[in-house]
Amino acid sequence: MDKNQWLDPQLWERDVDAPCLSLGAAGQFDDTHLFAPCVALENGCYYMWYSGSRGEVDLRVFALGLATSDDGLHFTRHPASPVCTLEADHSILTPTLVRDPDGSLRREAGKLRMFFSSTDFPSGDTRHTLHAMTSDDGLRWETPSEPLLENAYAPTLFWEDDHYRLWYTDVTADPWTIRAAQSDDGFEWQVHPHPVLELNQEWEFQRLIYPAVLKEDGYYLMWYGSYNSYPPEVMKTSIGFAISEDGLNWTKNSHNPIFGPDPSRPWESHFTTSHSLLRLADGSLRLWYASRTKPPFVHKYYAIGTARWSA
Repeated sequence: MDKNQWLDPQLWERDVDAPCLSLGAAGQFDDTHLFAPCVALENGCYYMWYSGSRGEVDLRVFALGLATSDDGLHFTRHPASPVCTLEADHSILTPTLVRDPDGSLRREAGKLRMFFSSTDFPSGDTRHTLHAMTSDDGLRWETPSEPLLENAYAPTLFWEDDHYRLWYTDVTADPWTIRAAQSDDGFEWQVHPHPVLELNQEWEFQRLIYPAVLKEDGYYLMWYGSYNSYPPEVMKTSIGFAISEDGLNWTKNSHNPIFGPDPSRPWESHFTTSHSLLRLADGSLRLWYASRTKPPFVHKYYAIGTARWSA
């Protein structure tokens, strides 16, 4: 598609009647909170890594879950879940895999390489740090790296032209913005000196979050989230879209938000963001997103939904 077509309305269709993954049964590691799907397709199987937790909102500690699917619509938890946990109340948040620019899975020396954010919710420390780890099979993960970036949340990245391109939410101060960085090895990052996406549309409020970036036909494509109402008792999140020729200078879709909550579905009546996308073999795009019900927010996200766009 050309640039103008990407900036038309996006007709995303919810094509399942229920969440493709819901909270775990009582006593499981993800029986209270569930979000941040990271979906990859390999050898005909869809793999979804996600962040799951138990406990009260302020005391939640997220571990890395894994679910699989034959069709990308209905997922089953892997019996080994959680497949990775951290020590000392630190959470694994917003996992993402190194991919090729088109979103397809990239293995490095046969290994998966995952980046994620981490913080310690029980301590009240709001600092988020970026980490990386590798795995042969997506089940057994090597010890994560030390912090690679500070105040970095919700990473998305791919390997392009002999280097990594990274976009993430900068949580240094409100309003949250989206920044870009580049690295030759995935450990030492050169952060672009200015945010590449900031609040400037009427629907956006307080924060830009959860960038998910693909590249097609020479364009960088970003689906990102934002709060789009206030006060908290009616607050919702939706997904917007932006396009760029260099990954640094972005044009937002004037029809934003392009995807948002569905009040007719109780499990996603207020929040639909924290998302992952893939281009499928039939040419369509599929979106997986975390959802949340109306307040009071007992659950920091509640289920994983999906939608399809015949782009």
